[in-house]
Amino acid sequence: TIWMQEILPLVLNGGDLTPIQTIPNWDRVPWLEEKRLAVVVDQLASPRALVTHFPYHLMPPSFHTSKAKVIYVIRNPKDVIVSSYYFHQMAGFLDDPGTFDEFIDKFLEGRVLFGKWTDHVKGWRHTELGDRIMYITYEEMLQDLPAALGRISDFLGRHLSEETIQKIAQHCSFKNMKANNMSNFSLVPKVHMDPNKSPFLRKG
Repeated sequence: TIWMQEILPLVLNGGDLTPIQTIPNWDRVPWLEEKRLAVVVDQLASPRALVTHFPYHLMPPSFHTSKAKVIYVIRNPKDVIVSSYYFHQMAGFLDDPGTFDEFIDKFLEGRVLFGKWTDHVKGWRHTELGDRIMYITYEEMLQDLPAALGRISDFLGRHLSEETIQKIAQHCSFKNMKANNMSNFSLVPKVHMDPNKSPFLRKG
């Protein structure tokens, strides 16, 4: 989702770097489940991009009757566990994860935010969205980001040039995102997210 907050504005606007250099990621592509959405959503240019961790069954009725497109990113659950564990350590608004073994048990039982990983994936894999949904894996994006960007571009009807795709890929690299204050969550007060406990962007 954080990677998509970097990618989507650039794909939708043809590679203009302005939004990722001037607007925090939670405002440029806001979270559907956060109150901040109501503050910024009307300021977003059409077509708007939103992100969410919601399971399919929690999506609002307006979503199902809309023409909104979905890019569902699936990640290896082993990596999801590790990433989520360290996020729980640094996020002041989440419960202490306990030991890693304890957190694994919670994860496998679905006693974490947004429930079981398997249920989440199953829910989004069995929808009635038809050609409104595209599936892509985090691993595909890591292996060949330009190819992934080409798929995303075509799905969104943008059909970007190879030059623009390469430009977006360069600026959406882990190294560049980690150095970008608009994307690395360094603007968030430590009481909410403490990078001294664990950096938000760790290893990609």
